[in-house]
Amino acid sequence: MRPSWDNYFMKIAVTVAERSTCDRAHVGAVLVREKRILTTGFNGSPAGLPHCDDAGHLLVDGHCVRTIHAETNAIIQAALHGVSTKGATCYVTHFPCINCTKTLINAGITRIVYLNDYRVDEIAMSFIMETGVKLCHAECED
Repeated sequence: MRPSWDNYFMKIAVTVAERSTCDRAHVGAVLVREKRILTTGFNGSPAGLPHCDDAGHLLVDGHCVRTIHAETNAIIQAALHGVSTKGATCYVTHFPCINCTKTLINAGITRIVYLNDYRVDEIAMSFIMETGVKLCHAECED
C-alpha cells in the first residue's frame, strides 16, 4: 500500500535524524512545499566545530548547546541555497522547542507535522495556535 504524503515525508525525517551528531536526541526535519522537498536538517554542530559524538556534550542548564536544532538547520539550508520557505510544511521527528517554533513561524512555515511528544512547551504551543500555523501529531492529512 502506498504511504500517504504525510507518512512519506515523516519517514524521510526519521531517516534524516540518523545523521544527527548529538546522541541526546536524534532529530530530523524536512521542509516541503507542494509535495516537493525543499531542504532537510538534523541536529548537529555548526560547520567546522566538533560534534557531541566526538567532543562530548556541552551542557548548559540541562540542554546541549553544542548543536543547532534540526528545524533551524533546515531553514539555514534554505537560506544558504536561496530557497523560500514561505508556505511550507515542516515534518519533524520531535515537537519543536520554543526557539525552533519562533524560527519556523518567522520562516513562513504554515504547517508543522511532528512525530514524538518531546518536551511539549506550552508557550510554543500557544504561539503556534495564535499565529494560525496548523499543527499535526503524526499523520493528519489535509
